[in-house]
Amino acid sequence: MTSKARLLGLALFVSLTTNTQAQSRTSPDQFLAHPIFSMSYKCAEHASGELPYLGDSLGQDCVPEEFVKKDGRAFMRAFKSDGLTNEDWYGWNQDVLSPCDCEVVNIHINPVTNQPGIMGEPPASAITLKAPDGVFIVLAHIQSPSVKKGDTVKAGQLLAKVGNNGMCRNPHIHIGAWREKEPLQIRWNQAKIPIV
Repeated sequence: MTSKARLLGLALFVSLTTNTQAQSRTSPDQFLAHPIFSMSYKCAEHASGELPYLGDSLGQDCVPEEFVKKDGRAFMRAFKSDGLTNEDWYGWNQDVLSPCDCEVVNIHINPVTNQPGIMGEPPASAITLKAPDGVFIVLAHIQSPSVKKGDTVKAGQLLAKVGNNGMCRNPHIHIGAWREKEPLQIRWNQAKIPIV
């Protein structure tokens, strides 16, 4: 290897190291979550500052989907038919699993069920959890909780069912995490995600 090639390699290494260090200083801390569904799902992440409340910033809206075959084609879909009823949505009333070994610190129920496509009124039905390291996790738009305040739950344990309530237009679960007043980015534990 020539000295010029060594210098170029060193310059590239320094550049990559500096970029990685800069990103780690500006990237949000993360929360490693156990999958919240035992079926396939997709999540869309809220941008930092997009929504003003703890649990919203960097939170994710997760929609269960099923693999559908039709006319020789196959793809993932969130709902059957036209999606105009909650029952059309594959996620409707599906199990919501705990993302962590946590304590249930709060449960709020909004008794109004929204119709798909029509935004409801806040606040959403939600379960708030607290991990042993002080991280809080909220799961919103739930229904039929199977736990109560003060319960200790394990990752993957049934918490509730998927609902459609609060500021929501379709059945899904919003998950958000924070430590003190800092939002955390959700990262899914890929080793635990079900293979379908």
